[in-house]
Amino acid sequence: MKTVILGITGSIAAYKAAGIASQLVKNGHHVHCVMTRSATEFITPLTLQVISQHSVLVTLEDEKQAWKPGHIDLADRADLLLVAPASANTIGNFAHGLAPDPLSSIYLATEAPVLIAPAMNGKMWLHQATQRNIALLEQDGCQFIGPEKDGMLACGYAGPGRLSEETQVIEAAEALLTR
Repeated sequence: MKTVILGITGSIAAYKAAGIASQLVKNGHHVHCVMTRSATEFITPLTLQVISQHSVLVTLEDEKQAWKPGHIDLADRADLLLVAPASANTIGNFAHGLAPDPLSSIYLATEAPVLIAPAMNGKMWLHQATQRNIALLEQDGCQFIGPEKDGMLACGYAGPGRLSEETQVIEAAEALLTR
C-alpha cells in the first residue's frame, strides 16, 4: 500500500479530483488530499475527506493536530505527490520555490516523485511564463501528464488546457508508484 498526496488547485477541473482520489483508494492506496484555498471554491474539503478517509489539509493553520507540522509529515510519508488539477499559479509557486500554502510546502519538502496534471485556460497554458515554469520543473525532475491539446474549455474557448482524462492521470500515477 502506497501513500499518495493528491494536490488539488483552483481550477474548474478540481471536481475531477474526487474521481481520481476514489480510484486511487480503490486501488489500495492511502490518499491524503491537500487543497489550495482557491480549490475549495470548486469542491469542498468534506467531499475529499469522505472519499479519502483522511482529513484534508487546506491552510497551514490546519496543522495543529500533532507536534510535527502536517505538511512535513505528509512530505515524509509520500510515495507520490500528484497534483491534479494543477493551476498556473501553483506551477509558478513550485518552479520558483515559493511556499504560501501546504501544497507548495509539501512540494519543497518531499523526496517523492512529482506528477503534475495541468488544467487551465489555453492562453494561460501557452503563455511564455507558464512554459518557462514547466521547463524549470521538468529540469527539477517533475513529470507532467497533459493537458489535453484540444477541446472545449470551461471558459468557452476551444484549444489546449483541459485536464487529462482521469484514467490517464491514474495510469501515470500507478506507473510511478510501481517503479
